[in-house]
Amino acid sequence: MDPITGLAYGRISVGALSFLFPSLTARLFLLDPRSNPQLGYMGRMFGSREIALGAITLASSGEARRRLVQLGIAVDGADAFTGLATAATGSVPKKAGLLLTVVAAAAVATGVLELQDS
Repeated sequence: MDPITGLAYGRISVGALSFLFPSLTARLFLLDPRSNPQLGYMGRMFGSREIALGAITLASSGEARRRLVQLGIAVDGADAFTGLATAATGSVPKKAGLLLTVVAAAAVATGVLELQDS
């Protein structure tokens, strides 16, 4: 399986988990859904975005797939920045912010490496 297909399936998996079980997903990312009940709403929004981006990437090919990888890099880059910013401001615990940043940065790196190889 090529890295972009793997990343797309990963997006769908994390997205489905976030959409169906937002509290569980929040806890896996070291967030506390009990102290912030709005995380369920945000988790489902995140989940639907990830499912859509993963599915459309799987369904595409050629230049459209390349553009979707670029879009994914932009989205994941924004997520990485958000992880750092929230850790720095104390909006989320530092460990959680850094975990979120690492996950998003890994997705950015995967996309960038795949674009360079294609």
